[in-house]
Order: sequence, then structure tokens, then C-alpha cells
Amino acid sequence: MIDALLKAASAEHPHVRTRPAALEGPAGKILVDRSAAVDLVIVGGRRRTGHLGFRLGWVSPTLLRHAQCPVAVVPERQ
Repeated sequence: MIDALLKAASAEHPHVRTRPAALEGPAGKILVDRSAAVDLVIVGGRRRTGHLGFRLGWVSPTLLRHAQCPVAVVPERQ
């Protein structure tokens, strides 16, 4: 499923390089460590019903504080 989603996104944006990787461990730590070797980390955010802003889990705030590159928090499509 992830391969199909990445393939579709790559076809839509062929100028964006991606390097898929499957790693085990705490997501926040892994993404912070990997942020040193990339230009941008993109994570999802969920809209809260009836509220302004996003609902963030614990990974996004960790990245926003500790990543070594820019972080984009993108809302899910509705």
C-alpha cells in the first residue's frame, strides 16, 4: 500500500526525489536522526472537529523541536 501511494505521489511530482526506507524503533527518534540527511520532513496532522488548528500526536512536536531540517505538518484530506 505504501509503495502504491509513493508511486502515485512521485508520478504527480516527478521533480521531488524520495528515498523510501522501512525502519523499526521509536518514530520520533528515527525521524529526528534521519532529518540530518534530508531537506524536508513531512508529517500529517488531523483537523479537530469544531476547533481551529490541528491535532498533533507526539511525533510532530518532537520533530518541530529537534529536527535538523524544516518540518511540514500537512492536514489530512477531507
